[in-house]
Amino acid sequence: MDSLAPRLTELAHGGGCGCKLSPAVLQQLLSAQPAARPFAQLLVGNEMADDAAVWQIDENTCLIATTDFFMPMVDDPFDFGRIAATNAISDIYAMGGKPILALAILGMPINRLAPETIARVLEGGASVCAEAGIPVAGGHSIDSVEPIYGLAVIGLSRPDRIRRNDGAKPGDALILTKGLGVGIYSAAIKKGALPADCYEEMIGSMTLLNRIGSELGADPDIHALTDVTGFGILGHGLEMARASGVSLTLELSRMPFLSKAEALAGQGFVTGASGRNWASYGQDVAVPEGLPEWKRQLLADPQTSGGLLIACAPDKAQDIVERIRGAGYPLAGMIGHAKAGAPSIEVLA
Repeated sequence: MDSLAPRLTELAHGGGCGCKLSPAVLQQLLSAQPAARPFAQLLVGNEMADDAAVWQIDENTCLIATTDFFMPMVDDPFDFGRIAATNAISDIYAMGGKPILALAILGMPINRLAPETIARVLEGGASVCAEAGIPVAGGHSIDSVEPIYGLAVIGLSRPDRIRRNDGAKPGDALILTKGLGVGIYSAAIKKGALPADCYEEMIGSMTLLNRIGSELGADPDIHALTDVTGFGILGHGLEMARASGVSLTLELSRMPFLSKAEALAGQGFVTGASGRNWASYGQDVAVPEGLPEWKRQLLADPQTSGGLLIACAPDKAQDIVERIRGAGYPLAGMIGHAKAGAPSIEVLA
């Protein structure tokens, strides 16, 4: 590629799941839409802000459908493709399903980027799909002002293995499978302040498929699942709380973070999306008195291809954590619990 060619991140006003519309704006847009026609086969639509749509084909089979795309948060085109593909496929795993095929979504400023660069984005996405055992069976492309890439993904599951975000029960333990801090790292990248080893750590996290979700869907002790992406742990936790009609307690001291996330947040490397997130839902979150601003921003930090948030039977939680860690998610751990109460989140220091 020409050394004078622009960096991918220079062509985008935002990156990764930080590109998402804020929760408040999204809710306003969806509330203005006409009510969907009732279909008995549509088990999951957009009513609970769940991760994917679910259509029951017959008594043994459900089809799961999702789409996800965004602008680059890294400059390496192959890594960008890998991250976007991993993130999109995650929605299928977050429903307890197994992906079966993907369609590519591509928008590129073809007058600014070399064909070889764009091809590397597609190659990165295809490599992750191959790892997940699915083909990229087609797609659609346009000439756009900013670089965009993602996937539409189809998956399958049995009806009894679908795991929604509305099944959390009072007393359930909460488990998170990946470390937080991806948005913090991306903010540091833009200012040239992220160490090389942290870049590798971030890429490793964002390209780690959430395939454990397919296994968790078969476990009756798993009551609710969702993945943590652009709205941060607080935003997606609140979606689970609201859908389930419970309150969540999150323990900051037990929260897994990427190795330098806290230090970088303390130095001011935060995204604009974390502020928009907090403005959208902060009224439903209670944080400890005197909590430093940077710690609050960590909890609202937008994650790209983040981990799974799990609500499960409390007496089985430790066994489930050990199983998840053994499957290749070393930062997985219990981070809190659900309790009876109005949908909200309480953060303990």
